[in-house]
Amino acid sequence: MKLSQALRLSKLPRVALVGAGGKSTAMFFLASELAKPVLLSTTTHLALEQLSLADYHYTFTSPDQIPWPADEFPQGVVVVTGLADDAGRVQGVSAAVMDQLFTVANSLSIPFIIEADGSRQLPVKAPAQHEPVIPEFVDTVVVMAGLSALGKPLDEEWVHRPARYAELSGFALGAEITPDAYVRVLSHPDGGLKNLPAHVRRVVLLNQADSLNLQAQAQAIAIKPFQGDQLLAHYHSVVIAALQDSSVIAVHELVAAVILAAGGASRFGVAKQLLLWHGEPLVRRAARTALEAGLSPVVVVSGEHTADIRHALSDLDVWLVENPGWSTGQSTSIKAGLAVLPVETGAVIFLLADQPIVPASLLQTLREVHSSSLSPIVAPLVDGQRANPVLFDRDTFTELASISGDIGGRPLFAKFPASWVPWHDSRLLLDIDTPEDYQSLLQSDA
Repeated sequence: MKLSQALRLSKLPRVALVGAGGKSTAMFFLASELAKPVLLSTTTHLALEQLSLADYHYTFTSPDQIPWPADEFPQGVVVVTGLADDAGRVQGVSAAVMDQLFTVANSLSIPFIIEADGSRQLPVKAPAQHEPVIPEFVDTVVVMAGLSALGKPLDEEWVHRPARYAELSGFALGAEITPDAYVRVLSHPDGGLKNLPAHVRRVVLLNQADSLNLQAQAQAIAIKPFQGDQLLAHYHSVVIAALQDSSVIAVHELVAAVILAAGGASRFGVAKQLLLWHGEPLVRRAARTALEAGLSPVVVVSGEHTADIRHALSDLDVWLVENPGWSTGQSTSIKAGLAVLPVETGAVIFLLADQPIVPASLLQTLREVHSSSLSPIVAPLVDGQRANPVLFDRDTFTELASISGDIGGRPLFAKFPASWVPWHDSRLLLDIDTPEDYQSLLQSDA
């Protein structure tokens, strides 16, 4: 997976990198992936040796010195900085130069990436009062943290501004830095969230995941609630990478569930969604399983039996959406579910209310496969047959919303590549279409 894909950059990205743990590496790594030319700049210092990663280096101290777009823009990776100092570094550019560079990038339709604060090449940091300074034109802010500080003491060897980091995290100076400390600082309004414009896409990039142990701890930082808080409550995504090895390991985003429960059961004779299995209605079991798997939000789309379904779900943390056009086909329920998903949703898993033998472990597996690949579609494969439930990435949402009639997402398999999850339980293929199917379910050993 490319870093540009993992960050879900716009077609003409304006990116600011802040935090610690490899911002310069990430900036040049990202530039190498994008169509050239690419414009880079900084508001902080860069080491002189890092400039060799660019194809062209220009020094501008005034916007009047910038020759573009009157002259032809160089083809390649172009970095613009301030003057060199006596410490083997170049300075950042002024706000006036930065604004003019943005004007150039806009006029020539060039990607623009900025390093927007400093960290003295340490893995983690706390922002100073004056930083970061993020221009309004930025559309994505990547807040970085290096994992090499995990298990290390909270001191000047590992942390830029350790006293402030201790204050934000609630940890004592010299204490062991844990995943909890990362989450506390990254989610603090004066920490990772400091000065982030409301309109930007917010991404945490956990870099230096160079071992299986660090990758496992990064997963905990990304998705485990600490002190009741979770990074995905504050950021659109959390990316785990080892950029020194040119590796993007996983992308964690909100994955929603949409439970299709709007059918009228005209062929069956009763509301299938409300049939009991192990003492609870099928629709309730589906919702509970989705919640257990950590999907959020869990949306239940109802139709003819909305009142009864609402009663069955009354104590669960789910969203009930009534589809007044349910009788015209399943596609209308898909559209109704998609319409209420938060904009930061990275993928959605569609479940059928009358398919109860779906374990939370399968939903988690679909999510994990998607996080490591961002595959457009992830689906179970049982005895060589495609089965439900199916995960669809956000890149497919427009196509899903264009489907019409009494069909689900089947047409998208011909338009997007799919990743398959082998599942060795043939009961996953069981749908309750007839009373005999229901009896078979009741007699199963699940």
